[in-house]
Amino acid sequence: MPKLRIPLAAELPQPEEIDVEAIVSGYRNGIIDLVCVLGPTASGKTRYAVQLARRINALMGAPLVEIISADSRQVYRGMDIGTGKDLCEYGEIPYHMIDIQPAGAKYNVYEYQKDFVKVYQNILGRGCFPLLCGGTGLYIEAATCGYDFNKETPSVNPAELPHKCFYIGTLVDRETRNARIDARLEARLEEGLIEEVKGLLDSGISSEDLIYYGLEYKFVTQHVLGILSYDELFTLLSNAIHQFAKRQMTWFRGMERDGVVIHWTQV
Repeated sequence: MPKLRIPLAAELPQPEEIDVEAIVSGYRNGIIDLVCVLGPTASGKTRYAVQLARRINALMGAPLVEIISADSRQVYRGMDIGTGKDLCEYGEIPYHMIDIQPAGAKYNVYEYQKDFVKVYQNILGRGCFPLLCGGTGLYIEAATCGYDFNKETPSVNPAELPHKCFYIGTLVDRETRNARIDARLEARLEEGLIEEVKGLLDSGISSEDLIYYGLEYKFVTQHVLGILSYDELFTLLSNAIHQFAKRQMTWFRGMERDGVVIHWTQV
């Protein structure tokens, strides 16, 4: 089971240059069986993962990389703006584990692990290159650390999970990250985040279910219900996302303390 992540004051890790040729060589030689791009929200991990996929494709001489999402909310259909799917960023790169559940469902890490194995093995079976990308630490560890979460639930075959993952962390300083969060939140509200939530409510999804998803869906739902003013919505949600990003970094640094090597790179 994953360990409890206890917040600790720590300096940012030192960034490094990622040797993409070495990654390709390691994959070809069986030293690497999965590349994972992780990072806190607003750190640019999706854009970086797509750029990395294109560089790997160029080196391998074929369009082989397929991205698997490790985001606990992007699995839900219709929750697009609030979860920041940004599907246009993927371009020609295939992606998986996005829009696989209806909004209102209660998807969990056990289901994610089983679904991940199916997708991962399918990608390998077609001779392609799997690249995991996301910010949900528990989902990442479920995919890469072989946890058997509940003996009463049919578990995956550990042999089908990756065991030689190469982790890359997208690094951004706190001030820049917070500024990006605020600018992105403003942009998403302008793009129609409130209208997206209204549409989900109108489709029959309960306010309790939307609030359950947290962050954007919690606070925007409260605004739609008249509980929060627009200014209160923005302030409370902005602060909540800042704290969420901090918790994500705490989780990733905790992975390092548990022995996972993360190659942090400035983006």
